[in-house]
Amino acid sequence: MAESDFPGAATKPSPPWWKQNFLLRKLPYIIVLALTILGVAYTSMWHQPLVGYWEFLALLTGVVCVATGWPDASDRGARFRLVWTQAAHWAAILVAMNIVLTSTVQRMLTGPATGLALLLLLALGTFLAGLHISFELCFLGVTMALAVPAIAWLKQSALFLVLAGAAVIGLAITFWRRGRGERAAL
Repeated sequence: MAESDFPGAATKPSPPWWKQNFLLRKLPYIIVLALTILGVAYTSMWHQPLVGYWEFLALLTGVVCVATGWPDASDRGARFRLVWTQAAHWAAILVAMNIVLTSTVQRMLTGPATGLALLLLLALGTFLAGLHISFELCFLGVTMALAVPAIAWLKQSALFLVLAGAAVIGLAITFWRRGRGERAAL
């Protein structure tokens, strides 16, 4: 007989509504990833690095890291250690980002290259923070890092993708009209 079959038996309380919804639990990761994609799109299209944007995103990711690790921190000392280590971690990432943004380094990099370097630093920071906090953060960092070669590939093959898309649309229109003409003749 199950424990819940006995009257007066202790029942496990249901988790709060926000823990029951999968998408709501993953919302912070989705927001960071969406903001990353927006920053990458802007940098790719306008060839300008979004300096303040990447720094803000690094700080936001640090807050997400602390929020992710907070429930697992068992006591006040563990929470203090979590906040302290994440603050030091993300401060180091911000220092590295600002080194990339110094004038001597900027003379060697183009705008898009600067944006990709900042994204790569953010991805690395997210992945490394995830090693200590959660698998989801590691996955987010890997996803951010994969955006770097994806952008490079899209830039190199943009003309090919446009021509292939135009060819597919042209073939679709040709066969669609031909199919309509044959049906009308019957």
